[in-house]
Amino acid sequence: MVVHVARADPRPRPYHHGNLRRTVLDGALAAIEARGPAAVSLRDIARRAHVSHAAPAHHFGDKAGVLTAIAAEGYAELAEVTAAAFDASGRLPDVGLAYVRFALDRRAHFEVIFRPELYRRDDPDVAAARDAAAHVLFHAVRTALGPEQEAQTWGGVVAAWSFIHGFATLWLDGNFADRFGEDPEAGVRMAADAVARLVAAGAL
Repeated sequence: MVVHVARADPRPRPYHHGNLRRTVLDGALAAIEARGPAAVSLRDIARRAHVSHAAPAHHFGDKAGVLTAIAAEGYAELAEVTAAAFDASGRLPDVGLAYVRFALDRRAHFEVIFRPELYRRDDPDVAAARDAAAHVLFHAVRTALGPEQEAQTWGGVVAAWSFIHGFATLWLDGNFADRFGEDPEAGVRMAADAVARLVAAGAL
């Protein structure tokens, strides 16, 4: 399965006139990492980006416009990394692991995309990237269930998303540091195996 989405270059770039938009977004990401998406302001974004106070508003209109662009970037990259994981192995746990790694590696994006009250969720770029990310998870769950259980796909998507998103959030909040150290892979695979055993035993 190949999902074509635009991927933003995460590397910081020096400011000049031609990449002011990227510079503002990088400043916004730095502000979100420091303060969280709800607390950032256009003035804070401009300060961290080392641009004029008018620059963020000029390119994005308001704070919601900045966060909308970040949400579109985040969903696009989430779709790309989870699709790559599924293409490599065809296994749902690997998609879940890619999701968790995205949360760790792109925490600012992760924190924005799941706060839709802060941005314009009906923006066409956001909607397209969000649908692409959802399609990857849907396809991975449907493949895992097999054709005989296809009617259960949506329930499986809700269960799988709840599991991997909950794990990622718990990890980001430091709840698993003592048990799994710095690498979430062992935790994801252990938890996925435990869920599979519980399902097989009829406990879930």
